[in-house]
Parts: sequence; structure tokens; C-alpha cells
Amino acid sequence: HVQLVESGGGSVQDGGSLKLSCVASVDISSTCRMGWYRQAPGKEREIVSSISNVGKTTTRGYVDPARGRFTISQDKATNTLYLQMNSLKSEDTAMYFCAAGRREGTRCEWAFWGQGTQVTVS
Repeated sequence: HVQLVESGGGSVQDGGSLKLSCVASVDISSTCRMGWYRQAPGKEREIVSSISNVGKTTTRGYVDPARGRFTISQDKATNTLYLQMNSLKSEDTAMYFCAAGRREGTRCEWAFWGQGTQVTVS
């Protein structure tokens, strides 16, 4: 079982920045993928960004609203996942969740979730 603990959320003004952190209870290199989701009030949870390590290759992915403004990164020494968010907009307001994948056969399924950290942009 993987435990994930997020931090770094808060309230910022439009155009501001925040850096979210997620500490994992396991070696993040052992997961098939890690990422950030968000859920705004009244909306479904949606993927924001993901990162995966295959051998020496690291692959990062972003949804269109995040591309160019958000950066996902990892520190394998401390098993920490980050999400640097710049140029924040009111539509970025949501609860942000860290997620880790688990290998199931040939697939990598999102299996573990943190408790979330609130980001409010006004």
C-alpha cells in the first residue's frame, strides 16, 4: 500500500504561483506512474499532469489547461512529487490530489490517492 501526503495548497491572487508537494511512503521510482489530479466543486476529478519513469527515460504529460503554466517534477531521493503552478487563474481553483499508479498486468492503473490539498485562486 502506498501512502501519499500532499501539502502546499493555499489561497493566491489571479496570476500568482503555488508549488504543491506530495511525499510518498515508497520509492517513487517503483511506481509505474505518478501524477496530479484536481476536482473543482460540482465537477468530476480530472487529471492535470503525470510523470513516469521507464529505465532512464522520464516522461511528463499535461492536459491542455496546464501546459505551459504547470511543471511536474520529482525528487527520488526524498520520494517527493511536485507540481509548480504559475500564472494561476480562478478556474484552477480545486482540490488537488496526488496519485500513484500500480502495475496490473501490462497496464498502469491509478490505485493510490492522497487526501488532497486545496488551491483557491481569486
